[in-house]
Amino acid sequence: MRAHYSLIAVLLCAPLAAQTQGEWKTLFDGKSLDGWKETQFARHGAVKLENGTMVLGLGQPLTGANLTTPFPKMNYEIRFEAMRVRGGDFFASLTVPVGESFATFVTGGWGGDIVGLSSINGWDASDNETRSYFTFENGQWYTFRLQVTPERIVGMIDDQVVFNPEIAGRTISMRPGEIKLSTPFGFASYNTVGAVRKVEYRLLRPPSGDRSRN
Repeated sequence: MRAHYSLIAVLLCAPLAAQTQGEWKTLFDGKSLDGWKETQFARHGAVKLENGTMVLGLGQPLTGANLTTPFPKMNYEIRFEAMRVRGGDFFASLTVPVGESFATFVTGGWGGDIVGLSSINGWDASDNETRSYFTFENGQWYTFRLQVTPERIVGMIDDQVVFNPEIAGRTISMRPGEIKLSTPFGFASYNTVGAVRKVEYRLLRPPSGDRSRN
C-alpha cells in the first residue's frame, strides 16, 4: 500500500510559493535519442528507443543514459514518467546537479521499494531522513517530479511528496560507486529493465531582487 504524505505536501508549497515558474522544456520527446548517450557502466545493457520510450536494457548490474546537452545547476524542476518493465530493483533513478555537486533520486532501490535521495551528509537514501517505501508494480507507469532549490530538494511520485529535506548548510553528494557515472544528469536502472518517457524541465526563478538564490 502506498504511504500518504499530507503533512509534507503542505510543506511543499512554502519553498516554491515565491518562485516564478518558467515554461516546460522537453529533454526527451519519444521521437529520437538525440541528446542522450549510453552511460559507460561496466557490463551495461543497451539503451533503445521503443514505442516512444527510452528503454534501459538489462545491465549487470547497471544500465543508464546521460543527457549530453547543458542543464541548470540549481532552481529547476524536472518531471518524467517511468515504468519498471522487468526486474525487482530501481528502474529509473535520476541523478541531477545540485549546485556544484550532484544527488540521485532513487526509484525503488534496495530490493524494489525504497525511495529517497542519495546522499545527504554522507548518508545514502537507505539511511537518511528521505527514506520511504513505495510499491511499484511492473508494467505500470508512474509520474516523478523533482524540485531543486538552494533551500531544499522536493521529490514526488504521482503527486505524493516522498521527501522534502532542507539542504542549506548540508553536504549533498553522490553515493560511492559506478552510479557516479550518471553525472551530471542521467537515468539508471539496476539489474532491471526500465522505461522512461515525457522528460521535461522548467526553471524556478527566485523573487526579483533576491540575488542570493540565483
